Amino acid sequence: MTVSVESPDFLDPESLEAAGLTTESRTLSALGRPRIIGVGTAASPTVYTQEEVLDAFGISDPRIRSVFLNSAIERRHLTLPDVDDNGERLSEPQGDLLDKHKRMALEMGAEALFACLKRAGAELSDLRHLCCVTSTGFLTPGISALLIRELGIDRHCSRSDIVGMGCNAGLNALNVVAGWSAANPGELAVVLCVEACSAAYAMDSTMRTAVVNSLFGDGAGAIALMTAPVTVPSAVPEALSAGGSGTAGEPLNGQAAVAATEFTEIPDTPAGASEGPSILKFASCIIPEAADAMRYDWDRDQGRFSFFLDPLIPYVVGAHAEIVVDRLLAGTGLRRSDISHWLVHSGGKKVIDAVVVNLGLTRHDVRHTTGVLRDYGNVSSGSFLFSYERLLDEGVAQPGDYGVLMTMGPGSTLETSLVRW
Repeated sequence: MTVSVESPDFLDPESLEAAGLTTESRTLSALGRPRIIGVGTAASPTVYTQEEVLDAFGISDPRIRSVFLNSAIERRHLTLPDVDDNGERLSEPQGDLLDKHKRMALEMGAEALFACLKRAGAELSDLRHLCCVTSTGFLTPGISALLIRELGIDRHCSRSDIVGMGCNAGLNALNVVAGWSAANPGELAVVLCVEACSAAYAMDSTMRTAVVNSLFGDGAGAIALMTAPVTVPSAVPEALSAGGSGTAGEPLNGQAAVAATEFTEIPDTPAGASEGPSILKFASCIIPEAADAMRYDWDRDQGRFSFFLDPLIPYVVGAHAEIVVDRLLAGTGLRRSDISHWLVHSGGKKVIDAVVVNLGLTRHDVRHTTGVLRDYGNVSSGSFLFSYERLLDEGVAQPGDYGVLMTMGPGSTLETSLVRW
């Protein structure tokens, strides 16, 4: 589902043209669009440097140590297993990992959700749709149902869960929930990405697991949406249906009615809501020939699920970044140089470098992406929300600025969204 870029149904193309509303202006108009009104993040309470993780697991292989220490990651929030009487980390069977996923998902998820609602100037009782995203564990009932029970959210709250889509899933969820928001103006929706990456790992002293274990961290990110209702003077539908000429007291015809009408939005967002951008458009690109480049599957030797990252991923992502961004901007009249803010998934040093090179970005453009990678590692689906929060805290976004959100993950997939402040 994508947010429609068309005007209200009763406005036919000829009428829009007569009113001076071009396709491009309609695409970029914030009229009736979902708007981001809050964001919040959380992470597990224990923080480790890369050196501390290596020491915790007694890793001495120089090749593996090099992977950790040259990752552009300084620290990560992780929930490591306890130590035994000999000071060695205990093994965690798959069942224990699933228990950890559930516990951490509820703890981090609740913290991120409350932080998001606070920034939006909203209360838990205002929530009308909750979409939870995760790929680090499977639960039935899902995280949304568990949080509704644990936090006492209204039992009539609409909900959805997106499970197993990987690091790109935050934007997939935002796409779906933006559609819900547009169909339910004035109602508060939240996308909550919860990734307990400490509950999805394998240790076998191979380079395959070393890359994964050097990269991911625990984190949760929440983003709140609301679409302000649009009011249209009651005379307009009557004029359009009457089809008159508008002379000598006759009702206006469709074109004249549109040209003579001003459309307004009711500012029906919570009083304390932050001034976030409107969501204008989404674009996706899946690369079926690279479907096996990122996998989370069963490792028979380990007796648990294990994630695999192909070394060619940065090149796959880089080669398709330009394609999907050009598709995103098509029909808007915008060029890449018109984008003021780039919020790219913190997928790893080489992935970020590939995006920068192929899109012609500067290091400043991805400062929050690299900053999140440095301080948290890759927190999977919620990574771009950590970057968005930093952008808001920086206070540089101005009305009229455009931004591009970009995530990538298994499929292999790139997801993008165009927003405007």
